Amino acid sequence: MNIRHVCEQDDQMLADLILRIEKESDFMLYEGGERSLDARGINQKIKTVQSQENSTIIVAEDDSKLIGYVMAMGGLARRNRHSAYLVAGLLKDYRNKGIGTKMFQTLLSWAQKKGLHRLELTVIAHNDAAIALYKKMGFKVEGVKRDSLWISGKYVDEYYMARLL
Repeated sequence: MNIRHVCEQDDQMLADLILRIEKESDFMLYEGGERSLDARGINQKIKTVQSQENSTIIVAEDDSKLIGYVMAMGGLARRNRHSAYLVAGLLKDYRNKGIGTKMFQTLLSWAQKKGLHRLELTVIAHNDAAIALYKKMGFKVEGVKRDSLWISGKYVDEYYMARLL
């Protein structure tokens, strides 16, 4: 198991990983098959992230294949450059094995070195495993987005969560 920052050569594997996680999970914004991603588009995203001091993509790798990611997208304005919005995903077969914790520990270490002050995310209110991980990593619920998403024929809430560094 290796936790590291993404590199440009990961573009196709990262595109495939994101699409696979969206297919496996009811907790992602996009449903499986709803969008297409290709290596070229992801490669451009990786380059953009690498050019910004307050953004990164952390990946988990097992046996030379990507199995999880945490993206931190830093604010672009002077007033919010101290913060980053997070999106995370992990393949179903690798959940509940401490990999999410390791990815977030790596992300937190990076964020502190970069001088970030705030990390924030949204999470579906009934995604108990993710909420437990985020709380373990020091995130707190700051609010509720009521009826935020339409999933499996019903509206669901999301929590706003954040951690101050």
